Amino acid sequence: MSEKKIVHVHLPKDETYKTTLSAGKHELIADEPETVKGGTDGGPDPYDYLLMGLGSCTLMTVKMYAERKGWELDDMYLELRHNKRHADDCRECDDPKSKIDHIEKELIVKGDLTQEQLDKLLEISKKCPVHRTLMSDITIESSLSTS
Repeated sequence: MSEKKIVHVHLPKDETYKTTLSAGKHELIADEPETVKGGTDGGPDPYDYLLMGLGSCTLMTVKMYAERKGWELDDMYLELRHNKRHADDCRECDDPKSKIDHIEKELIVKGDLTQEQLDKLLEISKKCPVHRTLMSDITIESSLSTS
């Protein structure tokens, strides 16, 4: 079993939603946009971080694969979009619980590659660990402690 990763998230009393996130020696800020009452847009929102995690893992995975194959890649980009959509087969579409999350990933590759290689890179992009995690059954254990 792999080592558990620990991320700390802190929301100070004097902040409405602006949180400090730490992962090892790295520190980031998250916030809600100004369109949310109390949000100051002091950092990306939580869904932005979700997309950034998926995007960075995807590009790293594609690059590792291309390097193993000896394929020449120039720059790579990934555009990601997230929204909620009603399930196509929902019967009670007015129920907010009937909406599903929808993420679009558009891989943009620069390099002298054949169509077959490009198709393979797209296939590999769906196999990054974060993509697989998001597509799998996930359990989240929540607990509470006071200090």
